Amino acid sequence: MLDYLERERGIKREILLEAVSNALLSASKKSVGASRDLRIDINPKTGEIRALANLVVADQVGNPQDEIELSKARKIKPDVNVGETVEVEVTPRNFGRIAAQTAKQAMMQRIRQVEKEMIYEEFKDRAGEIVSGTVRRFDRSDVILDLGKFEAIMPQRERVVVVSRSHPNFVRRLFELEVSEIADGTVEIRGIAREGGYRTKIAVWSANEKVDPVGACVGMRGSRVKNIVRELNNEKVDIIRWSSDPKEYVLEALKPAKVKNLVFDTEKKSVQISVDEDQLSLAIGKKGQNARLTARLTGWEVNIGKDISATTAVEQKVAQAAQTLASALPITEEQALTLVKSGFTNLEGLRDADVQDLVDILAVDETKAREIHEAVHKKELVQ
Repeated sequence: MLDYLERERGIKREILLEAVSNALLSASKKSVGASRDLRIDINPKTGEIRALANLVVADQVGNPQDEIELSKARKIKPDVNVGETVEVEVTPRNFGRIAAQTAKQAMMQRIRQVEKEMIYEEFKDRAGEIVSGTVRRFDRSDVILDLGKFEAIMPQRERVVVVSRSHPNFVRRLFELEVSEIADGTVEIRGIAREGGYRTKIAVWSANEKVDPVGACVGMRGSRVKNIVRELNNEKVDIIRWSSDPKEYVLEALKPAKVKNLVFDTEKKSVQISVDEDQLSLAIGKKGQNARLTARLTGWEVNIGKDISATTAVEQKVAQAAQTLASALPITEEQALTLVKSGFTNLEGLRDADVQDLVDILAVDETKAREIHEAVHKKELVQ
């Protein structure tokens, strides 16, 4: 039993033997009496238990619990004299039954005490760390987790707090485990924004100019971040460089989207961002995810819109070309706009169009189309 407890529970047999000895000593005093210097001897190999007491050698015994006759004492120790002490076995006849019951109680009590001490020593400095465990059973509303040598209880009220895979700090701890530069303080995590299961943005920085914080987190050929992404079940992880400059920080946070213009409102702590039309969906992200995470990471309210400056310039050129055609040909401005949008932006271009092309584009009859066609060529002759 001692071997089993030492192997399975990790409790040294010396500790258990000491506990049993102390318990049996207490039981022996009740059975044997308050003998002088009573002690318990347990053979660790055979398990034999004996009660021993130091008795004083006397010519005549007045108190049997403390004294022994000289003749009996010399059978144990031949050279002993009166007044000296000799160790005598005083194990009672029914001591086996008493010992078994007492030993069981003592060991169970000591096991519980030792396990508590071991649990405390194991976890006293690990608050806030990630632990791996297996759900074994449910005890009412509590979850019982197997942590190896120990069991842990996760109360119902703590299910999404103590044991959580969706918390941003879960990603923080994974980076600390995977990236040695973060663990030793060379690279610092300055911010994390996460929507568990979908996407995480993490901002890193290093005081050492020779260290690339983003490269350290990505690893050789992406090995480090790949391990983290695999642990997160392929959740997307954006690693960006932290900056004290809000403009640079926001630009980094919005990557991979390319920003056209930024306007900051320091009072409202908001930023108006303009992007080209082809970058708009990328900047906002699926269901606004990229914009939300950027706002959480940077602390600025983020508003993203389409850059209309280029569109306005194109529209102005189209309108101007249409107006030029309308003034030169027997067509309305609306028909001129249709021609421009079809690729005929000037008279030179219209020279290559035939009558049927004008019928199809402007939805006019052949007579009108021929009139326009002739006007185009006459205008060129005049020029």
